[in-house]
Amino acid sequence: MAEINNSVAKVSLEKLSATRKKYEEEAKKRLSRDASSKYLPLTDAEESRIRSLGDDPWVDHEKLNQRPSPIKENSTHRFFILGAGFGGLQFAVRLIESQLATADEIRILDSAGGFGGTWYWNRYPGLHCDLESYIYLPLLEETGYVPSQKYATGAEVRGQAERIASKWHLTDSTQFRSEVKRVEWDENSKLWNVSFIENRGPSSSPVERRFRSQYVYLAAGGLTQPQVPRIPGLSSFSGSLFHTARWNYEVSGGSQDDQTLTGLSDKRVAVIGTAATAIGVIPEIAKYAKKLYVVQRTPANVKPRNQRTTDLEDFKASVASTSGWQRERQLNWNRFVTNSAKPGEKNLVADGWTTMPAYSALLGSPSHGIVDPSPENLEKHVSAFHELDLPTMEAVRARVDKLVEDPNTSDKLKPWYPSWCKRPTFSDTYLQTFNEPNVELVDTDGQGPSQITEKGIVVGGEEYEVDVIVFSTGYQLSTTRAASPSAKSKITVVGRNGQSLDEKWLANGVTTLHGYLTSGFPNLFFTGTSQATATGNNTFMLGFIAHHVAFIISEAFARLGSQSRPIIEATKAGEEAHAKEVLRRAPFFSALVGCTPSYFNGHGDAAAINSEEQRLKRARGSIWSEGARSYIDYLEQWRSKGTLDGLSIIPANGPQIRSNL
Repeated sequence: MAEINNSVAKVSLEKLSATRKKYEEEAKKRLSRDASSKYLPLTDAEESRIRSLGDDPWVDHEKLNQRPSPIKENSTHRFFILGAGFGGLQFAVRLIESQLATADEIRILDSAGGFGGTWYWNRYPGLHCDLESYIYLPLLEETGYVPSQKYATGAEVRGQAERIASKWHLTDSTQFRSEVKRVEWDENSKLWNVSFIENRGPSSSPVERRFRSQYVYLAAGGLTQPQVPRIPGLSSFSGSLFHTARWNYEVSGGSQDDQTLTGLSDKRVAVIGTAATAIGVIPEIAKYAKKLYVVQRTPANVKPRNQRTTDLEDFKASVASTSGWQRERQLNWNRFVTNSAKPGEKNLVADGWTTMPAYSALLGSPSHGIVDPSPENLEKHVSAFHELDLPTMEAVRARVDKLVEDPNTSDKLKPWYPSWCKRPTFSDTYLQTFNEPNVELVDTDGQGPSQITEKGIVVGGEEYEVDVIVFSTGYQLSTTRAASPSAKSKITVVGRNGQSLDEKWLANGVTTLHGYLTSGFPNLFFTGTSQATATGNNTFMLGFIAHHVAFIISEAFARLGSQSRPIIEATKAGEEAHAKEVLRRAPFFSALVGCTPSYFNGHGDAAAINSEEQRLKRARGSIWSEGARSYIDYLEQWRSKGTLDGLSIIPANGPQIRSNL
């Protein structure tokens, strides 16, 4: 095994052993729960009150009903993109910049009432991006926009999505408030048939439409379907309920623009959940609520944010000083978070992510090569990560002691798990909030609330009476990486011979070329991390995927002619060759075994897999173990080779498709 880059002092083996034992004890408490079955997607709720918590509070139905629909019944289009967040927008931009399509030849569809994806839905008080805005907001060079802060507010991030749509004239090409139901390949026309339902608001009936498209790109993100815990008595609560992803300013007071929460001044509020969203919203609620109960299952890993305003002159001189600065800054950040920085390389971002080298246990690192899967070597591999991580997490726990005055509260706020088990959070105010007299931590010791009553929440047999319950409990995500792209998008996709994507994944496990296309589903592409790569900076990877897919389509036209109708499809041999490359690297991720539940492991579902067949299927869905930069290099080499290994490109009969409006 290659030696891990580690500049920290060696830790004592006794300390390391005791810490790992503590981690195992804490994880076991939480893994004993019934994993993801404890969560209820709002869209699946039987009670209308709970289901309505997922309604769109921001949409302007009257305004949208007045604009012409971009998608007419039985129309035909060249490109259909599912998702109007940064994944879909960046692909549309890449198509236009590559001269593969005009904006008029693209159709984007989203269930939201506007652009932004998860940033459209999330507008809660205290919302900021947890990555540096200079590397997170895409296309800064192309739009000329300079973020106002190192960590942008949610409104500013959403504004960049709207700016991109405006600059590339995508607004009139986008169908909002619409849910795709079925995408099915028609072998005769060599086109995809798409059916969707448009929600036109409470005063109008939904409208179902169908259209056809030559190419389909699934870019629906995972952070759009809120979920709540399946707590007995949920609908019996007599007070106000809402989810942070659909913040209710009518209850809290204030607005998106003025987050003065005066409506809570006489209210007792309970926030359930302490992950990234809660870290931002809890300090804001605490400023106004009469009483705030923070209901915690698992403590967050909270690191300093060190927020600051952007100095324009400094930004031009030290951040955006050369052409291509954003991509290089993104790659530099990725090298540090995958513990693979070049000797003497400057840490350009210098944030909490880049000073957490063991987080590469989750994202991958080239520092290890291909890991020998023998039990003895795997234990050495895992132990090395724990040794690398211990100083980081000890510092996190020491910071809790430093900032939280009450020793009992401080102990309960300390995270006892490795840094790679949960997404880190960043705040300069969250921990100090527990020093306020109106704030009380309700620690559930890993179990969550046992009941909700008419008056409040029951934890450990004690009822806490409240007026408002705020769920900060995340989103419905696939329980493992083995979920198909259609399952992640909550749609049905049917390819050749009537086989659905779900059926193919269920039978074979994850089956792709490069993670972005699959045999039996011609001219269909999708975003994702399975059999591909992951990074904490999702918008960067979405941009890379858009570039790679656009390259494939461009090459198809280059080979068959600009007026051709290329049918692009992964070959089965290409899929299996790629799967083997992923599988032989999968042992790298052995450090993830035993992690405390989070969305990284399907809230513990991964630990319940006990058959060899299921373990192999899950391993097929692993990400590239050598990190994002390595995977980018791998695909760049594939492109440079020029042979398009693993792809089938054949002409369809008939002329090139042009959008039929």
